[in-house]
Amino acid sequence: MKNALMIATAAMVLSACTSLPELAPIPGSITYGGQPKTALVKAPVGSTVKHRLNDQYGNPSEETYVVEAGGTLRLVRRELVSDKS
Repeated sequence: MKNALMIATAAMVLSACTSLPELAPIPGSITYGGQPKTALVKAPVGSTVKHRLNDQYGNPSEETYVVEAGGTLRLVRRELVSDKS
């Protein structure tokens, strides 16, 4: 009974992991206002592209995109960049 309860709890926790909201592009993002006019036809599907910009608050940030089929980009991460000077 104890094991069944632990398994049910773990299943509920793991099912919540897939319900994260999609990251929205901000001004300065590559995909802000839609996909770029030119597709990345030479980049392999699944490869990543990094892009540095200032976020909506003026903080230096880095975005990571994944190349999808057809050369489109999907924004998967945005993080603040600390200046290590």
